[in-house]
Amino acid sequence: MIVSALFALALSGAAQAAPVQAAVPAPAAPQHPPIPLAGQAETLRRYDAHASQGVAVGPNDVYAVSNFTLARFDKATGEKKAEWVGERSRYPHINSCTLIEAQLVCASSNYPAVPHVSTVEFFDPVDLHHIRSVALGLGTGSVTWVERHDGFWWAMFANYDGRGGEAPRDHRHTTLVKFDDQWRRLEAWALPASILDRITPMSISGGGWGPDGRLYLSGHDLPELYVVAIPNGGGVLEHIETYGMEAEGQAIDWDESTPGMLYGITRSSREILAMRVPLR
Repeated sequence: MIVSALFALALSGAAQAAPVQAAVPAPAAPQHPPIPLAGQAETLRRYDAHASQGVAVGPNDVYAVSNFTLARFDKATGEKKAEWVGERSRYPHINSCTLIEAQLVCASSNYPAVPHVSTVEFFDPVDLHHIRSVALGLGTGSVTWVERHDGFWWAMFANYDGRGGEAPRDHRHTTLVKFDDQWRRLEAWALPASILDRITPMSISGGGWGPDGRLYLSGHDLPELYVVAIPNGGGVLEHIETYGMEAEGQAIDWDESTPGMLYGITRSSREILAMRVPLR
């Protein structure tokens, strides 16, 4: 009994002497102070489309992009016309699509898995059946958007600091790549610090050339549209100006049938947004 009491007393003393472990605070969310804007996009219409990743738009249709599903809606009425559901294991993250030469061309990756694997998927724009795939391989990042411009293919490869990141790369390794018709890499550019500071710890989710011939980029979370230019020298894109918009980043697409109209999504309601950008 005496031994037991002494043992209990020793344990009590050890517990009292043990230092108290302070709770480790969670990392603070990055703060993004307001910045000067060249203009503010005006939201003109909303489509109840349940889009989680992005949108594509054509003369008569809008397309909701949601990981392994695509849906086509009548632009005038909002009525759903077609839907495609892929194998989740094969298409875990279709991030964006755009209409190119009568095909719906989509950027697809295995995000948030690593190592990054990226493909370009081609679909019929009417019934949405899958046509073909181009495998872009590993080592650059997760492809988030693909475009055809000036006779070349262009693609943005995202990199991240945390979930979905592939060390030692982080968001600063987000890369714009120019390809030829055989998908051979020709040139590549990094993002400037002025955009990297806004998108940290995430990356670029959307992009495309506007009717003014300039390249517009959207991030992952902020309601901002970044205008960039290919530099005359060096390997870093030039940040020209920034527009505000309702869409909180994610994939975007310009309506070539109505110059100045940009389509995006809002993740809070998963609606597709038709926005007019006050181009210079």
